Amino acid sequence: MSEMITKNHALVAQFGDTLDRLLDGIENLVANSRPTLGGERFLTDREVSARLKVSRRTLQDYRNNGMIAYYQLGGKILYKESDIEKMLAANYREAFRRAGT
Repeated sequence: MSEMITKNHALVAQFGDTLDRLLDGIENLVANSRPTLGGERFLTDREVSARLKVSRRTLQDYRNNGMIAYYQLGGKILYKESDIEKMLAANYREAFRRAGT
């Protein structure tokens, strides 16, 4: 093991690649996470519509019909992440099969 490790050595390059991947992962985590407020995460209508795969207009219908809880601050609509999860759980339907099909 008397080999000298220089900046051109394969181990150094591999270590640099690993650090780059780690940095990318950290940047992605920071960009996609939001701080909590009182232990609760709040989502915008754009985020909720993307998660539920419905249009923002459909979310407005859900609000107008009292199907989904929300906060309105000025023109901004926010949803508690836990309220979205509760709504989904409340509307869950078990799969079933009819006899003979």
